[in-house]
Formats: sequence, C-alpha cells, structure tokens
Amino acid sequence: MKYDRIPYSSFMWKFGTTSFRTKEFNYKIERQLSLLDEFWKIPENKDQGWEKKYMAPGQTDIYGIKVKYYDFLVGKGFMEGGESWNGKYKTAREKTSGLYDMGLIDENHRLTEVGYRLLDMAENMTYKETTPLGIPQDSYLYLGQLLKLNVRISGNTVRPLIVTLRLLSEFGHLTYDEFCYLLPLCINSATTSAMLEVIHGLHVGTYSVDEAIIKLLLTKDNYDKGLKRFRSNDFSENLLLSISMNRKSPTYDKPYVTLYEEMHAVYLDNDMSRILPLAACLKKFQSSVSSKWKRLMFKQTSPTKLKNDPTACIVPLPAHATATEEDFKEFFFITMHLFKAKATLEDYFDLNRRYLGLTNCFIFDEETVKLDIVPKHFFNAAADSLYGQAFTPSTLLEQSCNLSMICPALTFDEQKIISGISRELGTEISTMDEAFSEVDKLRYARFDRMISRFFSDKTLIRLLDCFDRRDDDEITRTVTDNADVPTIFEYVLGIIWYKASGMKGRALDYMKLSLDANLLPVTHAAGGEADIVWEYNATAEYPAHSLLLEATLTDKANQRRMEMEPVSRHLGNHLLKTKNHNSYCVFVANNLNVNVIGDFKIRKNGIYCDTSNPENFVDGMKIIPLCTEDIREILKRKITYEKLYRHFAYAYKAEERHPQRWYDGFVNMTNAEIK
Repeated sequence: MKYDRIPYSSFMWKFGTTSFRTKEFNYKIERQLSLLDEFWKIPENKDQGWEKKYMAPGQTDIYGIKVKYYDFLVGKGFMEGGESWNGKYKTAREKTSGLYDMGLIDENHRLTEVGYRLLDMAENMTYKETTPLGIPQDSYLYLGQLLKLNVRISGNTVRPLIVTLRLLSEFGHLTYDEFCYLLPLCINSATTSAMLEVIHGLHVGTYSVDEAIIKLLLTKDNYDKGLKRFRSNDFSENLLLSISMNRKSPTYDKPYVTLYEEMHAVYLDNDMSRILPLAACLKKFQSSVSSKWKRLMFKQTSPTKLKNDPTACIVPLPAHATATEEDFKEFFFITMHLFKAKATLEDYFDLNRRYLGLTNCFIFDEETVKLDIVPKHFFNAAADSLYGQAFTPSTLLEQSCNLSMICPALTFDEQKIISGISRELGTEISTMDEAFSEVDKLRYARFDRMISRFFSDKTLIRLLDCFDRRDDDEITRTVTDNADVPTIFEYVLGIIWYKASGMKGRALDYMKLSLDANLLPVTHAAGGEADIVWEYNATAEYPAHSLLLEATLTDKANQRRMEMEPVSRHLGNHLLKTKNHNSYCVFVANNLNVNVIGDFKIRKNGIYCDTSNPENFVDGMKIIPLCTEDIREILKRKITYEKLYRHFAYAYKAEERHPQRWYDGFVNMTNAEIK
C-alpha cells in the first residue's frame, strides 16, 4: 500500500541557521558588513538586486550577483574558494543569512541603519565604550537586535530572546539540558507555560526532559496522525518512510527501515543472531542519533565483546514496548522522533549560545546559563511588560533605536538595579559605582575560578606547544573559537603573567582585550591595542612601574620586519606619556630573530624623541626578548614576578654586545639560575 508522506513541521525556534555558525563570530559579522558595503559601491554592482523582486532593469540572473559576491569574498581573503558555480551562490546566501536575520542588512542585502551603526563602531573601535548595563557598545546593539528579532514557527511568531529572559526571570538560571532541549520549545504562550511547568517538575523530580519533548510532539497533528497510522497498519518500508517526517527527503530515513526490522527480530522474535546486524546498522546514522540508540539497546558496543557474547551486550527494552506488535510500533515511533528531535535541538545549542553571547549579558558556566548580575536586575524589573511582546513581531528590526523604544519598561532605573544587587549580594549599595565595584569583585572571582578549572600550568604549557607548532584547531578547541590565534596568544600570555604576579592586579583590564561575558577573548575586525600593560605598585623588590607585554606569533623570516619598530615605538610613547622611566617592555614570540634581539639590545643606549617636540625624549629603553620556551620555564619552575624583575634587571645591565650571546648568557631561562 502506498501512503502519502506526512510533512515535517518545526516545533522549535532557533537563532539564525547552522550555515551561519562561524568561528570568530564578532569579527566575521563586522568584516562582512564592511565587505558588503564595499561590494555595493562597485559601479557595476551598485544598481543590481540580490533577490528577484529587486532585479534592476536588464538584470536577468538573480544568481549571478551572488556568485560575483562569492568571488569578491574569496578575492578579499574572507574565505577560501574552489566551489562549483551552484555552490557559490548557495554559499553567498549562507554567509549573509545571519546578517539578514539580525536586521543588519535588508532583503536586498544593503546595510540597514543599524548595520551602518555597527560598521561605524567596528571601524572606529567605539565598540569598546561601556554602556549603563556594563556591556560594550556593540553588545548593547546586538542586545537590541535580538530583542527585536522574531521567527515564524508553524504559524506562530516568537521572539526567542524575550522567551529566554522570561524563563530566566522565573528560575534564575537554566541548566544546559533545559537551555538545549526545553527553552526552544517555547514557540507560543501555551508551550511556554507548559515548559515553565516542566522545569518546575524537573526540579522536584516529577518530570523528565524526554517526557516533556514527547508530550509536546504528540500534541502536534502530524505526529498524532503519524503514530495512529503506524500503529494500525502492517509494517512496510513505504509506511515507515511516510511517517518519518524527514525535513529534506524520506529517502534519508531508509536506515530506519533496517533498524526497525533488526529490532523487531531481536526484541519481538527473540532472534539473538540478529544482535550483530542490529549493532552494525546503527553505523548508517549520524553520530548524535546513533549514540542514543546504542545507549538504549547496548551495554557497550565493543566489536570484540559483541562478537564473543552478543547476548551479554544487549539491554532489554521496557516491558510495555514489547507487549504487543502495536506497542512495539508505538515505542519505535516515539523513540525515533524523540531522538531525532533531541539531535536537532543539540545541533542548535551552540548556535543559540553564540547569538546570546553577542550581547555580553549571558554567562555559560558550570553547565548553567544565567544573566550577568546587572543585566539580570535590569531585565527582572521589566519582565512582565517585556514578556507581553514575546509573541508579536517587531517593526523596528532594521532601525537603530534604544531599548526603551523596543519596550518602554526597558528604561535604565538605577535605583531598581541597585536595590536588586543589594538584595542578591546581601550588602548595602547606594550608587551604581558601588554596584559595579561589587560586580567587578564577582568578575575577578569568576576569572580566578576559570583559571583554576581550565588553565592549569599543564594546560598552559600544552597551549604553548600548540602555538609553537601552530596547531590552531587545538588552540581554539581549548580556549575559544571566537578569537583568532594571535589574540588567544596574548590572552594566554596574560593569564601566565597573572599567575606569576600571584593572581594580583587588574589582569582583565591590563590585557586590553575585548572579552565576552565568560571572560574569554573576542577578535574584532578593526583590531585593537597590540600590547598588554601591567601596572605594578612599589614594593620592597621594585619601584612602581608599568610592564608592556608585547606578544606576537611569527616565523623567523618576517619577525624583523614586523616587530622591531612597533615594540620600541609603543614603549617609547608610553615612557614619554607617563614619565616613569622605571617602566619597560617584555617581547614574547614563538621565534626570536637574532637581529630583533640586537635591535632591542641597542635601545638601551638609544634616544627616542617625541616627533612633535624633539626636545622631549627618552634616553634609553629596556626591552627584554623572550621566546615561548622561556615562558614554559616560568610555568615549570613557578618563577614569581619578583624573581623575573631581578633577572631582567641583571640581563639589562650586562655589557655583552653580541645579541645572540647576550640572550643565551643573560636572558634565556632554560639554564639560568634565577634567584
């Protein structure tokens, strides 16, 4: 019998599409806005349309402009090329999809008012300026865009960020499971109310995530119809594929036919000879789905143990699943769609986290999601009014506007925020300055915990090894993929110096990097200050001074050209500005060029002038070159900054003129006796 295919219909929201799940998220957004603006200014592109409705007179091919944009991106080094003509226009659409979703470009792919505002921030580096919420300007802009962003799901309009804020106002935080599996199911007021009830039930043990997903799916007409059809008809390939509801094509679900037949043989027919074929057929599924079926049916799937004693490896199904043929079909149908749904939800977990991360308001830590403390009390004060807009579209997405225009309740009320923070921390706070002072203490406490958990000396040494051999994938996996590797090198060096300084000082400020709410580095298109400036107060060991840490990743051939002039210029300008001639610079690289060492060595006896007033000059500069092996020694021998300061002073005073002999005999830490 031939069955009509029951169509798939979405049951969840998501931010953007997986095609826009990209590394260096902030950088790629800013860079592509700049490239799009440049692309449309090219005379032959200026009047062309991106979509059919915008085709210019004489324009006959809506795909041609997309292919041209793809080639433009490749030519600008934004991505690698090599795709076919068909792949080019598809990739061009994918690369811009997130910009459109967030209202940064319009349907015709021209920058919107808000897109130009973000581009201006990136080019002028005003994104660093903080806002009343304590987040940078670009994060404030993204926050507004995500508050306005709405998606259509099965006839429902939902604004995902507002729903997220509603659940956080109720529970204070969400576990990763709640964030991944339950939050995206809130597509209207009814499902949101249901998820609130489910999460309360999870906390007292009366509900499970799987039960919540199954219950929601079976309230949808297509799943209800599919279950009834599957239960009441004889099994066939056509029957299963008609109810599998694959988003692309039912042919992708053919492995489920084999899975059903092998499971039926093992669990209903008790044919234990089919255990090995059952295990083998799971290899045809994507890993996120296959692993779920394996956990359901097998204690373990080691090929050797399966072959030697397959019956010892199999796990019985629940009794209700094998009572009758119809019960088995129902169990299979529900399990198939549960695992499919969970795999889809898992696939969007990272994407949703990336989008929320743009706001710098959300902390993902210790398997929980929560708002940072100032945004938390800002949104809690407006929770009810804001939730009233959760299921209605916004007409302001492409307009640059403040938060109070999105929702009048989103007016920054200092007293409400001060009162909320005071209650939460159990302390008396009377001003926002005092509030941010308390927030800063919490921020550094989180930073110290993060270092303790994720950046042990062993991990930092392994990262230094990765920098030396440029294992960029391992570096981004360990730290973050929202920053480029040179930025991560600066960040890791900052952490190492923080440890050497006894975890004292305002390291997060000294590093002069853009950091997200989780205190991990972020790369921006316009770059930023190249140096880390560490401030040391006077002690018995040294006078008050600044230490400029210059970090670079280069090969030996290009280091001389890249680094000699900027390092001395940065230090010279710093000394001219501060007038503190106790300050100095440490230059750290994975490779040290002998002539770079020599240039730094002779700066001891050189004059550096203020170009606008040559009579204002610095007589001599202290620059100490180190390589990553020296930094490894600092970690291995747990050398403190006090000892480093004495070691650098000793090296600086040495009279050896030959750069390599000076470095080997007086700077190099591998064999040095550092007292």
